[in-house]
Amino acid sequence: MKRDYLSVLDLSREETEEVILLAERLKNPRYWGHELAGKTIALIFEKPSLRTRVTFDLAVRELGGYGLYLDTKIGLGKREAVEDVARNLERWTHGIVARVFSHETLVRMAGAVDIPVVNALSDLEHPCQTLADFQTMHEITGEFKWKLAFVGDGNNVANSLMLMSALLGTDFTIACPAGYEPPEEVVKKAQELAKKTGAKIEIVREPTEAVKDAQFVYTDVWTSMGQEAEAEERRRVFSGKYQVNSELLQRAPSDVKVLHC
Repeated sequence: MKRDYLSVLDLSREETEEVILLAERLKNPRYWGHELAGKTIALIFEKPSLRTRVTFDLAVRELGGYGLYLDTKIGLGKREAVEDVARNLERWTHGIVARVFSHETLVRMAGAVDIPVVNALSDLEHPCQTLADFQTMHEITGEFKWKLAFVGDGNNVANSLMLMSALLGTDFTIACPAGYEPPEEVVKKAQELAKKTGAKIEIVREPTEAVKDAQFVYTDVWTSMGQEAEAEERRRVFSGKYQVNSELLQRAPSDVKVLHC
């Protein structure tokens, strides 16, 4: 049975921890294997990328496979319907990694084919980024029980960080302006999970409150790709207060670590 990874919650707590620990083993020393020998993975990028494109491409190669890069010229959803693009790729490749504007595009792809579809970023979640972040934090602490504070927009990255925190029992606080919180359905899912894992999930307005006892402080840009029309308004709402700087970090523990998307 095929497995997609469109959301953090597509893996269980045990599977998520297993993936993170496996990634640590493959990283040290850098691993070259044959798990994807004879496999071609389609890499669809609607949005420009440096880190996501390079790391997925290299990962496929280092596991013995071939990464086939496809940019906006394929006309996903324009020249051909999303489902038809996915069905064609299913004939020729063994999996699809897609970095898209709309999460619905991923859902439509995954529903049309029997090969795995992996979310390399959508407007709703960024699960692979979050796996990498939790791997980094686990390498530093050796556990999954810490407090992570996010300062800024309740965007796709914040959504995935909140969900994975709830899934693994990590405390998570986001400080954001009113009207820029993570979506209600994401918060609800996280809070339901947190009841089972013991995580503490909070939304606050004051960044100083969020960082005061955090082991890790995380931030992202105020305006994500696709939101350019909102840039000026977002700069007005976020500027000054919702920024990770030396002044804010003085309110955090002295050994705090800073991460960014």
